[in-house]
Amino acid sequence: MRSWSEYVDLLKPAAELIDRTTAPMNDQLKAELFRQFAMNLSQGYLMYFQTSPEYPEFVAFENSAFLAQPNPDAIYYYTRVDGKGTYRISGERGDSIVAGFAIGNRMIGTKGSPGRGLGNYDIDHLDIEADGRFEVIFSTERPEGHEGNWLRLDPEADFILVRQFNYRWGHETDMRLAIERLDPVPVKPRQSADFIDEQLAELFGTYAKGLSQIALGAVRRPHEMGLINTMHLHNFQDLGNSEDWPQSYFESVFELADDEALVLETELPEKRHYWNVQVVDGIWNQAEILYRQTSLNGHTAKIDSDGRFRAVLSQQDPGFANWLDTADHNYGMLIGRWYRCSSHPTPTLTRMKLADVSAHLGDRSPRITPDERKAAMRQRLIGSQLRRRW
Repeated sequence: MRSWSEYVDLLKPAAELIDRTTAPMNDQLKAELFRQFAMNLSQGYLMYFQTSPEYPEFVAFENSAFLAQPNPDAIYYYTRVDGKGTYRISGERGDSIVAGFAIGNRMIGTKGSPGRGLGNYDIDHLDIEADGRFEVIFSTERPEGHEGNWLRLDPEADFILVRQFNYRWGHETDMRLAIERLDPVPVKPRQSADFIDEQLAELFGTYAKGLSQIALGAVRRPHEMGLINTMHLHNFQDLGNSEDWPQSYFESVFELADDEALVLETELPEKRHYWNVQVVDGIWNQAEILYRQTSLNGHTAKIDSDGRFRAVLSQQDPGFANWLDTADHNYGMLIGRWYRCSSHPTPTLTRMKLADVSAHLGDRSPRITPDERKAAMRQRLIGSQLRRRW
């Protein structure tokens, strides 16, 4: 068993990441990177100590506190599993616009990561009772005699991730889920000193630095490709998305002065089950979710009179409904999603002075009054907290 100072020593190499950011390093960013390390420890504690392949439990993974580039419309839950085991998930569907399971191994930030996605399952493809209840068995092979819902669990899998996307925050009914292992395991024992030591060593020595290293790399990749204030499409298979994930991403690094703006413009797919766009900071954290309008989705976005979507990224409110607040960041990323859409357009970005935005957009883009903005922000604040996040 290590001493406490030895665990603390395992954290120290994380400081090397200070020299690996593409965002301009200063005391503010350094403090935010240190905060990210603390965030990783908080998130990792649940992953390493609250769930195991033998005794699974869905724990909070990404949300408005664990900010390593979560979709702000989404709440993610994680459980560890043994790909050769048999598990039953029971629950209630709710009415979120997207709900499903992702199977994979080596979650980003863990030892040997990133792994790879091993399959995605849409809950709506299951047989669900009229009251929204369902059960589904996960195993390598369908259990003999089982005629109900069954989904294949790849033998290499070591986690199941739950994705739940909400369009109308606070108005949709969230999923409720429970998981149990069906093949025999002993009564859950007290965690041994050796087990705690092993988990703490990986949490302090691997995950705290590893997740931030992945995050900084995700910003560096488009930066070094020259995608500054320029959009392109990406699939994030490099970070473990499986090939069957029916979602395409658009992304860009943004770099703006205080008095500048980026105008995002795109056509919209004819069929679009779900889409959004979000503001991410220079170390790949989602920018403030509850108190700043740092995202828009297919429900909250206003479509222009010509059928296109336009939004303004800026520090100051431009007076248009589709404002993306930089949340005081001059450098960061814009990331959006097309989920089960009939096409995947690549938006354009136009950099200009904030004072020129009004003339550029004219009357085709919906404007908003201060009172209307205040009401929208109140709805965002309340709705974000009414969702189940923990």
